[in-house]
Amino acid sequence: MRIRIDHETRYAYARPARFIVQTLRLTPRSTEAQQVRDWRIETDVDARIRRSEDAFGNIVHSLYTERPTDSLTVRVTGEVATVNTDGVLKGFPERLSPRVFLRETPLTHADPGLRELAARVGGSDPLSQLHRLMSLIHGEVRFTVGATTPDHTAADAWAQRRGVCQDHAQIFIACARRLGIPARYVSGHLHRRDGVVEQEAAHAWAEAYVENLGWVGFDPANGVCPTEHYVRVACGLDALGATPIRGTSYGGTGERMTVALRVRHMQQTQQQQQSQGWS
Repeated sequence: MRIRIDHETRYAYARPARFIVQTLRLTPRSTEAQQVRDWRIETDVDARIRRSEDAFGNIVHSLYTERPTDSLTVRVTGEVATVNTDGVLKGFPERLSPRVFLRETPLTHADPGLRELAARVGGSDPLSQLHRLMSLIHGEVRFTVGATTPDHTAADAWAQRRGVCQDHAQIFIACARRLGIPARYVSGHLHRRDGVVEQEAAHAWAEAYVENLGWVGFDPANGVCPTEHYVRVACGLDALGATPIRGTSYGGTGERMTVALRVRHMQQTQQQQQSQGWS
């Protein structure tokens, strides 16, 4: 299928920032599961944008403003053609050994509660263990917007059994690593089957490394492996390493951020244009 993404992040400052530095992980790579047909990053201010790659193989853009700024908007528009590979990732340039993704981080520390969850998984076949783990998290952690913040750890979210997709993914990662299975965090976009186009934020899931199969995606928030409805953008050891936009400003006060995101099947886009009389 063909998925169109329109993603806008706006920063406003009560007092202009002297300059702003941002790291943007907003651009997907083409793999066997997705082909990037068109992708653009634009800003509404005078800024320098430099493209590079990080150690995880993510496409990264560094943004620098060059004059005092009271607002900054970063717009991303693009189209990606996707196919279903049953969650198996192929065609991605792996820079690191899978063993790197056994490393614990503060956000994915396995406390006694998470160690007990990992012990409940049982079994000896890694792929079956991972599906069982995904099912447990999906069934026991309620998706609740506002229950956590980006600073909450996997242990925090598991203790209250509530959170958003970031929390589901990090709980999965903490437990997979406890089982000796390399796992990493993935940020991206999800085309919703229920037809909802306007979304509050990008999506997140996890990938785990299975011998003789490679990296396989697991989305505990929805209880499924990624399909053609998913667009993979970036990965990291935890949410910090795959955050879409991360940075700082100097001299500004009263920063406010708003996000607008639309994820549509191209057929939806064409139908909307026709209903509005567009050619």
